[in-house]
Amino acid sequence: MTGYRSGGRRNLQLPYLLGESSKSRETGLPVSSRPARTRFQRFLVLAAIVPTGCSSDPLPALIPIPEHLETGRGAYVLDAETAITLGDPSDEEMRGIVELWAAPVRSALNVSLVIGEDGDFHAGVTGQGPAEGYGLEIGPRGISVLGNDHAGLHYGLQTLSQLLPAEVTAGVVFGSGSLEIPSVRIDDSPRFPYRGMHLDVARHFFEPEFVKHYIDLMSRYKFNRFHWHLTEDQGWRIEIDRYPRLTEVGAYRSETHVGHGREPFNGDGQRYGGYYTKEEILDIVSYAQERYVTIVPEIEMPGHSLAALAAYPELACTEGPFEVGTTWGVFEDIYCPSEETFEFIENVLIEVIELFPGDLIHVGGDEAPKLRWEQSELVRRLKVREGLADEHEVQSWFIRRIERFLNANGRRLIGWDEILEGGLAPNATVMSWRGTVGGIEAARLGHDVVMTPYSHLYFDYYQSEDQEREPLAIGGFLPLDSVYQYEPVPRELAPDEARHILGAQANVWTEYMKTPSHVEYMVFPRLFALSEVVWSPPERKNLEDFLSRVDGHLDRLQTIGVNYRPVDP
Repeated sequence: MTGYRSGGRRNLQLPYLLGESSKSRETGLPVSSRPARTRFQRFLVLAAIVPTGCSSDPLPALIPIPEHLETGRGAYVLDAETAITLGDPSDEEMRGIVELWAAPVRSALNVSLVIGEDGDFHAGVTGQGPAEGYGLEIGPRGISVLGNDHAGLHYGLQTLSQLLPAEVTAGVVFGSGSLEIPSVRIDDSPRFPYRGMHLDVARHFFEPEFVKHYIDLMSRYKFNRFHWHLTEDQGWRIEIDRYPRLTEVGAYRSETHVGHGREPFNGDGQRYGGYYTKEEILDIVSYAQERYVTIVPEIEMPGHSLAALAAYPELACTEGPFEVGTTWGVFEDIYCPSEETFEFIENVLIEVIELFPGDLIHVGGDEAPKLRWEQSELVRRLKVREGLADEHEVQSWFIRRIERFLNANGRRLIGWDEILEGGLAPNATVMSWRGTVGGIEAARLGHDVVMTPYSHLYFDYYQSEDQEREPLAIGGFLPLDSVYQYEPVPRELAPDEARHILGAQANVWTEYMKTPSHVEYMVFPRLFALSEVVWSPPERKNLEDFLSRVDGHLDRLQTIGVNYRPVDP
């Protein structure tokens, strides 16, 4: 195919399969049957795909838009004769990726999609090229999905799924047992290694099945980090064996404020809460791993810890008693930097590390009022002993100590940009939420950064300026186009500093989201925009083109029962 840029990544020089495809897209009639295969023809090469300009077929409406995409003439017919050949049949991880993709297709089309040696659908891993990249080729003679690594194979299959009807990828019975897939050639890899979505399950609790559903939707659009916000003033959501009162007491609040947080308190009188057992968490972690999503658990400290203090008041600088938060906002009572507190936190983190295999543990570090520390004799003595000038340096000392513990246990610390105040822990990654200043400062100090500024990536903000017509939200205004136009790498950074920008993440704070349907409404279609921000090359982005592709993906969401906000005309 003239004009196709492979970059040397997948030019495998494979032998052509002989003969015609089993059906012709132009006539729709059966033609010659598929020729016999020999074991030397296991790696298929497709029939010629012509440049887009030579074809009348429009470009497929893919999100995120691939790095390189061309369409061709004809189509591949997936039917009862289709079989899948693995590049390495002994590779169980490869087999699992393909089986995960194939299972709903089998159900929808009532086809076997046998994995064997003689298929004209080839799936493999090259071991070459950028991490998580892939090549996808479809022509009348077959399909080839080659990942640079296993994650790339998974993402290539997600792209293939977008070329199929949504019913098929959902496993819903569809059609007559065969399906035409248009000819394309795609060469693709992500711009950033960290492509994140966040979910706050502490303000409102969401059942394990919804968390898995959320992860599945993320993975379909090539997100690879799920920031799971598990502890807060309003609820502790993770089972910790050594401290059972965290879930017996900390997981439940007596009632919840009705209305906006800035309004006078109006409790609903209903006990509210829930938590995830270790068994449930391990199941969710496994589910995410199958979809190449790494979970970043967040255990808040030293602030946003009221639920833990309600369970174990001895961890505070004052006597208490404390109550799990029933309204929103920031509370004065936080962990006291005592040896008892550090023993507690380290014991909690040991159990967290056992559950989550990812390299990052989020410790919060944000919105920690210092009043209780200013009034504490223990903190006064600590400042003298450690030579700390003020309470901001006390927090820095606190975070540094936790970082040393995490590093000693094979994990890296990540926190909100307040961890810069008083001095940044040596190996910490910064999540820049109060704009870009924190991210710029951290990158210039040589620290890795995930950009998540509230101005562009807080999905709890309103999607319309006509707030009366929208569900209650915390405030702000973040329309779809603002998300799409966000650029994660600040212009102020030099190239050697910019390399520390790992990517970006959207945050979904759930003070005002009580139901899965409401979460979906706030996330979609803005998730589509962010997927293109963090995956696609900047030169491939075009707002008008993106908007032309969104409607088709909203239709896909509707087909599988996912709520969303319609795009404004």
